[in-house]
Amino acid sequence: MSVKPFFLGVTAALALSTAIFAKSKIDENLSQKIEAIAKFTKVVNTIENYYVDPLTIEKIIDKALKGLLSNLDAHSAYLDRKQYKELQIQTQGEFGGLGITVGMRDGALTVIAPIEGTPADRAGLKPGDIILKIDDKSTLDMTLDEAVNLMRGKPGTKIKLTIYRKGEPKPFVVELTRAIIKVQSVYTKHILDPEILYIRITNFDKKVVQEVKRALEQNPKTKGLIIDLRNNPGGLLDQAVGLSDLFIDEGVIVSQKGRVQSENRVYYAHKRGTYKELPLVVLVNGGSASASEIVSGALQDHHRAVIVGEKTFGKGSVQVILPINKSEAIKLTIARYYLPSGRTIQAKGITPDAIVYPGKVEKKVDEFAIKEAELKAHLKSELEKIDGPQKSEQKKSKEEDKQLIDEERLYEDAQLKEAYDILKAIMITKERK
Repeated sequence: MSVKPFFLGVTAALALSTAIFAKSKIDENLSQKIEAIAKFTKVVNTIENYYVDPLTIEKIIDKALKGLLSNLDAHSAYLDRKQYKELQIQTQGEFGGLGITVGMRDGALTVIAPIEGTPADRAGLKPGDIILKIDDKSTLDMTLDEAVNLMRGKPGTKIKLTIYRKGEPKPFVVELTRAIIKVQSVYTKHILDPEILYIRITNFDKKVVQEVKRALEQNPKTKGLIIDLRNNPGGLLDQAVGLSDLFIDEGVIVSQKGRVQSENRVYYAHKRGTYKELPLVVLVNGGSASASEIVSGALQDHHRAVIVGEKTFGKGSVQVILPINKSEAIKLTIARYYLPSGRTIQAKGITPDAIVYPGKVEKKVDEFAIKEAELKAHLKSELEKIDGPQKSEQKKSKEEDKQLIDEERLYEDAQLKEAYDILKAIMITKERK
């Protein structure tokens, strides 16, 4: 008896059984799909025939799609004709809004951050505020997109938001006026002396990396840097990667992973143009989300910066707009972001290295300094009786004041003061090596 034909026969039998098993699996999946579609069709027909108010098939399907997408996660959504058109207007041109970034947290419409200098910021809205009502409509059963569309509108028109804020005795109403949202994304100052540079980034628009590079080039004497990402709701991924790349010289910055292989990406740091030795502290809070979390998380994982402040929002998922036809689309979560250590941002956020809550810093009173300051003020007023006000000197001091965070301002912000103290300690340690 030949052994070779025997093995060939066994191999053929195994191949046949594998093919049969695979076919039965396909048949089983197909059968499950048919049963599920039949169940859905039966429910749709029942609603169409027996629901108290008459509904067209189109309306029933639209409602079913809205429910389906909103039940996947807080960021997926079905966009009907009106919503899809509004989204296109938003991405192609200017629109009226409040300058507020919101998200769903535990089913509640929550303020991630007001954008600096916008109606929401001027009205005093804070990260963590819960919006209970938009005008007279409750937000409890709204999707995120429905809420955003209600808040957006014609510039100059008014809107009322009912806010629940932790620590307040009861909800309160804030009236805002919509405006065209144009925001400066990068602000630069010095803290106490020119060696410490402070860069505030309000959102990640297309010019962030360019502006930060310019700030560093224009301040070559910088020996320490504080990047303030508090209340920064995020923005463009490439800017978050580019900003991180300025301070990390090798390794992974962030990776994107989903079910579809083509959507899986890894973003790496490069040696060229890296400020590898510059001491760095990053400020974050509950209003820091998405791109802000990518930057702070990557710098933390690479031990490149000390993160100071409060735990961040926890928005680490990727959405894409997928058109269904010319007038409708779905916004679908297709992937999640992962930091260099492999941890995810989604629903977890970034925990700072030094947790510091907002508020003022209690400053020790130096009685001699007060008496000296009072004497100088008195002598100055006496001098002005003879020479008149020192106008040029006043103007100069005001101009300098715009570019400098002085001691008084520093003590007004406990988080910034802690970041400054940590940075000074790092700088001193570095100089002694």
